[in-house]
Amino acid sequence: MISLTYDLHLHSCLSPCGDEEMTPWNIAGMAAVLGLDVIALTDHNSCKNCPALMAAAEEYGVLAIPGMELTTSEEIHAVCLFPHLEEAMDFDHYVYRRLMPFPNNEAIFGRQLIRGLDDEISGSVPNLLINSTEISFEGLWELVLSYGGIMFPAHIDKSSNSLIASLGQIPPDSCFTTAEVKNLKTLHQLKKDHPYLENCRIISNSDAHYLEHIHQPNLTLLAEEKSAEAVIQALLTPWGQPLSKG
Repeated sequence: MISLTYDLHLHSCLSPCGDEEMTPWNIAGMAAVLGLDVIALTDHNSCKNCPALMAAAEEYGVLAIPGMELTTSEEIHAVCLFPHLEEAMDFDHYVYRRLMPFPNNEAIFGRQLIRGLDDEISGSVPNLLINSTEISFEGLWELVLSYGGIMFPAHIDKSSNSLIASLGQIPPDSCFTTAEVKNLKTLHQLKKDHPYLENCRIISNSDAHYLEHIHQPNLTLLAEEKSAEAVIQALLTPWGQPLSKG
């Protein structure tokens, strides 16, 4: 096993709430400067900047995992990560067809910029990405698994757009094995109130929309190797079980 420093919840300039300086190359470069081993790009309901981010991260020697922060029909935010770019882009296509077709007003919400491999603007997304989709939280675990990926509920301790805030509880038939907590100081009370979390791997990410908010390399995740497949396998493994497939 190796210990990997991580930040698995980052937004680029594709998210309308993301700063335009959050380009793929700037994100990868900042991660390298900070000394992060692995990052994930998780724009709202889109993976369209993942190709550029993965290319930039490879140049900087940082492992980049393609993903998105999906908004369910209940307005729950869930991070979806994939082992390969192909599966992520297939999922991107699936989600966009189920996104509320409401045009983005750039003057109000900001631009939704797609960056090419050279970090130049190559396009934009017309429909507002921060809207909800018609995809329910119920069944999302199985849906993401069918694309080879993993889903975990985002910032479950937040008062908006979180699983607990939206539903009032963690559904007893939930299948997720990892949960994201924004403020780890709340973890003790969260586990007391929601015993389901006792068997979950708990991670904390920056949810950064600005370069200066990307996490310092203070938190680590154990994995068999430095690869997207190994990180996802670690996140798929319930707390207390051995990470090795063998």
